[in-house]
Amino acid sequence: MTDSIILSHLQRVRASQTARGGFADRPDGQYRPDCTAWAILILQTQTQDTEQIDHARARLAAELHTDGRLCISPEHPDAIWPTPLAILAWTGASAYQDARTRAIQFLLQVQGTHWEKDPTNTIIGHDPSIPGWPWVMQTHSWVYPTALSIVALTSAGIREHPRIHQGIQLLLDRQLAQGGWNYGNTTVWGRELHPFPETTGIALNALAGHVPSDIVARSLAYLLEVLPSIRTPLSLGWGLLGLSAWRRTPAQAAHWISECLARQRRYGEYETVSLCVLLAAALAPRGLSSLLPSPGESESRP
Repeated sequence: MTDSIILSHLQRVRASQTARGGFADRPDGQYRPDCTAWAILILQTQTQDTEQIDHARARLAAELHTDGRLCISPEHPDAIWPTPLAILAWTGASAYQDARTRAIQFLLQVQGTHWEKDPTNTIIGHDPSIPGWPWVMQTHSWVYPTALSIVALTSAGIREHPRIHQGIQLLLDRQLAQGGWNYGNTTVWGRELHPFPETTGIALNALAGHVPSDIVARSLAYLLEVLPSIRTPLSLGWGLLGLSAWRRTPAQAAHWISECLARQRRYGEYETVSLCVLLAAALAPRGLSSLLPSPGESESRP
């Protein structure tokens, strides 16, 4: 995979910016906060995109609710899952420190709906009493929003807060016995569910630096086994990010990413989030957190 391939797809991300500064799912599409945050994370690796990134950060800040939540749309104020993405997108930008702080405080206070585990209930296998983070307010906690919240809070230097420990406990409880993660269930009616590369990758990013490698060894082995045959952007991108967070990037990773990008000629262009996740796998050598600016860089950013 050459630099020219990466640059051409970064240009595709740039082209999805809207008139008001945010990013859409594709050129000429509608603004979405998740697309905007992902575009910021990718484009901040390129020094020439400073003004474009600042406009995008400003759009996210303008959409932030007073309580610190960032919703997927005004029509769905309880769909709070883009909040940790915004925290990551504001990392290193002093002008948005207040917005980032409010979003962090919101994450520390919110949790999913939970109940005590009934030992006689054989329908679900996970422990529903462990607090994590939900996709939507007043609903149960799941792997993706919990893992992404841990990544965002850890990036802010928050590692020992009770909410972090609860989130880690939830992810470990939801890890499948065979390795990997489903979207949040482990067994249903006594049958273990299948893992997915996407959820396994995001969970491994969240747990990196928090737990020893032997605890996630089967999940790492699962990704190493399945990724050679996967060429869809979210699954391959998150899977590689999960491995790189644990310094297990396969030697063929760049070739797999190149093949996945080339498939757009047959299936059409990937939407912004999918493309950004795949590019992140190419640009982040040590997992998602390595896309973020270092403390020294943070001081120099607007």
